[in-house]
Amino acid sequence: MIEAILKYNFLQNALYSALMASVVCGIIGTIIIEKNLVMMSGGIAHTSFGGVGLGYYLNIEPIFGALFFALFSSVIIVTIRRKTEVHSDTLIGIMWAMGMAVGILFISFMQGYPPDMSSYLFGDILTVTNMDINIMLILVVIVVFAITSLFNQWKSYLFDEEFSYVRGLNTNFYEYFLFILIALTVIVLIRVTGIILIIALLTAPPAIARLFTYDFKKTIFLAIIFGAFFSLSGLWLSYLFNIPSGATIILLIGITYFVLAFLTGKLKRS
Repeated sequence: MIEAILKYNFLQNALYSALMASVVCGIIGTIIIEKNLVMMSGGIAHTSFGGVGLGYYLNIEPIFGALFFALFSSVIIVTIRRKTEVHSDTLIGIMWAMGMAVGILFISFMQGYPPDMSSYLFGDILTVTNMDINIMLILVVIVVFAITSLFNQWKSYLFDEEFSYVRGLNTNFYEYFLFILIALTVIVLIRVTGIILIIALLTAPPAIARLFTYDFKKTIFLAIIFGAFFSLSGLWLSYLFNIPSGATIILLIGITYFVLAFLTGKLKRS
């Protein structure tokens, strides 16, 4: 496997993308678990499929369309949450379905045979291109810088939003900012696990980390380590047995979580 990575560019790209995905999963995944935004993140991920369809229809890189839709949907979700009394579950369901429907509609408008959407829906880390790597790198740098440069403010917002507001922190800004960062993270993960499986990669590594510690910073670091380990293990198994990489990564993480949760006795309490 090491010799193959040194020899083949597509394996090098897969390695880079796995490591970058692990970083943003560890950071943003821990935050969305702390703020109970897992399903909201899934809504943003599925809405981005509309952008994938738009990209194919306009003959531009689908990842750019997905980025636009993810950012747009994240802003819309926060705005509706703040200005209306629509229940979060209702909002998620509507945005989730609309994004998928728009993507299907754009694909239906195309002439000739429809494109293969499987890599965007289910992920294929072995097909990540050099351009994908460049886009992912830019987004990862943005996410890491946004969190680390304002780390204390983020902690205050996450653990006591009302007190932070009283102390003068612009919680409205941080909520919008957080959802934008979630949207950027979704785009980083699309080519690794696909839209359908993104939620698992976002939540499972932090969930495993929380089996060992509740310290916020330690959870992030452990989640990054777990994410990297399972992403690279899934990459190796998918290359070795010629099986879907996204599904392999998620199954490894999911099985490990349930086994560890059972052994530590936290599955029943959760």
